[in-house]
Amino acid sequence: MESMKIGVDVLFVLLGAVMVLAMHAGFAFLEVGTVRKKNQVNALVKILTDFAVSTTAYFFIGYSVAYGIDFFGSAATLVGKAEGSAFAASGYDLVKFFFLATFAAAIPAIISGGIAERAKFWPQLAATSILVALVYPLFEGMVWGSRFGFQDAMKALFGVAFHDFAGSVVVHAVGGWVALGAVLMLGARRGRYRKDGHVVAIPPSNIPFLALGSWILCAGWFGFNVMSAQTMDNISGLVAINSLMAMVGGILASLVAGRNDPGFVHNGALAGLVAVCAGSDVMHPIGAFITGGMAGALFVVAFNLCQNKWRIDDVLGVWALHGLCGFMGGILCGVFGQEALGGLGGVSLGAQITGTATGVVLALVAGLAVYGGLKAAVGIRLSDEEEFMGADLALHHITAYPEEVTTIHDDAGPLAARAAGARAPVHG
Repeated sequence: MESMKIGVDVLFVLLGAVMVLAMHAGFAFLEVGTVRKKNQVNALVKILTDFAVSTTAYFFIGYSVAYGIDFFGSAATLVGKAEGSAFAASGYDLVKFFFLATFAAAIPAIISGGIAERAKFWPQLAATSILVALVYPLFEGMVWGSRFGFQDAMKALFGVAFHDFAGSVVVHAVGGWVALGAVLMLGARRGRYRKDGHVVAIPPSNIPFLALGSWILCAGWFGFNVMSAQTMDNISGLVAINSLMAMVGGILASLVAGRNDPGFVHNGALAGLVAVCAGSDVMHPIGAFITGGMAGALFVVAFNLCQNKWRIDDVLGVWALHGLCGFMGGILCGVFGQEALGGLGGVSLGAQITGTATGVVLALVAGLAVYGGLKAAVGIRLSDEEEFMGADLALHHITAYPEEVTTIHDDAGPLAARAAGARAPVHG
């Protein structure tokens, strides 16, 4: 029976890992549908290569930082067959790594949407390596790995640990606030804001792709949240229903606040899911519904303020969606998780505020430091000519719709030749 339980747990976590892996297609199509046509190929390539770099960095360095475990032993050791092995049988620890690696890879996937259309490719991969090897695992280890004395300090101060069941703060707020630092270091897209204060509208290029990305993320999120139990005997239907109620709360609130705008509606669903991650295992479904609704409305308001008043050109609104809604979710876990409001209890508002604030400060400082350092060292932004041309041709030498490219006269110059698909050198 014990052997069967381990096998079932391995399969359970593996299925969760595959579902969260599929969410990265959602990140990709959400970005593809939002950016202009000339940057769609770049969005797809970025998300996939960021995942590969993230997994590599997390395997060799990050997981050890977070949990003090490495995978440099023999294969027999890793599947618990070697004498004295500390690893669980049947490779459970390996599929757990796979599951958590898909979480770690969400950090650059989140950032990608904020820095879209003007970021250099290779410096972004360097940033991904640093963030997933060192920055993200540091806070992950503090919260989920019970390392570095953080949770002990929370228990000493508030009587309970900081609670973040599925990553409102550990994943989403951290990713969103790092992204804010990256966006501030990059600056706005060329032509986005005029000197007279006028904001130039850049509408989504493909609403169906944007919607597809949202739907993929919504479906995968039930693996993200429910499978965070990590064993079958800890699975809870409460997590599933709370995720559902937060999602629909976010949709309805963003529908009203965003005045039927399809971009807001599809991102509102994600805002609700981001916010409920932390307390999805302790909230009452009504509390989850309210949490999702508050997040959906927050996203609409914050996105508009960012783009139009504060002139922060966060293309997909990832700071509003992941950073602020994750921040809200971390705190609301300490509100709607209380028994007095129908929750299961075991949470403290003080611990939630302190833990959330710690993650946000760490992430923002890291984002400014990593992207600021790369900006000074190698540069992180495409040239004006490359940005005008689009990252697809400038970096990958092909557009998403090459058959639509029109014929251009031979004397039109290197920019026009490149736009036509030729591999002419880029000047600038």
